[in-house]
Amino acid sequence: MISVVIADDEPLARERLRSLVTGHPDLTVVAECTDGRETVATVARLAPDLAFLDIQMPELDGFGVLEALAPTHRPAVVFVTAYDEYAIHAFEVNAVDYLLKPVDPRRFEEALRRARTRLSLPDSGRLAELDQLLAELRRVRGFPSRLVAKLGNTVSLVPVEEIDWIEARGNYARLHAGRVVHLIREPLRSLEARLDPDRFARVHRSAIVNLERIATVEPYFHGEYTLMLRNGTRLTSSRTQSARLRALLR
Repeated sequence: MISVVIADDEPLARERLRSLVTGHPDLTVVAECTDGRETVATVARLAPDLAFLDIQMPELDGFGVLEALAPTHRPAVVFVTAYDEYAIHAFEVNAVDYLLKPVDPRRFEEALRRARTRLSLPDSGRLAELDQLLAELRRVRGFPSRLVAKLGNTVSLVPVEEIDWIEARGNYARLHAGRVVHLIREPLRSLEARLDPDRFARVHRSAIVNLERIATVEPYFHGEYTLMLRNGTRLTSSRTQSARLRALLR
């Protein structure tokens, strides 16, 4: 059974997609969402196989939803839009497919066929395609403005500008933002690739720092540095990361 999330702020558009999905016994709609924030939380919680994402939604658009999700939470995607320019862009940067509103049943079947093909691939192959999509989006749109953190059934969108530093915890990471610490199910290496390198720097194998939060930098031993953050946190940069840190601070 293929689990499906439908995300669109227009009730009639959701109803149209729901009626087309329910015509396939092997598809089941597990949730419907009306804005980007709700979609991120729902996808992170339910981990659906396939998502129909409206590109134009309040809070976060369809591209922003994908960008906010950790790689392991990203489903196969079909974008839905009323605007050709957005649809063509999504298709060119290797989205699974796109549908123009009002959705034509024959076009829906074609998009679904392509989505089934993507879902038959190993996870690594499907995620590689989405990574290519997001890399192109970063080039056009910039880096993500928010990250998804989950605690139990609660999902939070954490603005990146509020993050002081990020701490590795195995396959997880802890986002330190003021007095609040958020847990995110994503390794530090993956997070580093998603964040703006002019704003965030890996200073140690277990730490990434928001450069704007550094208050002082003092030489330590053997080319290492001690960093004091504005919130009082003290970190030490490794020798391998110190050269890049010096270049960024210049």
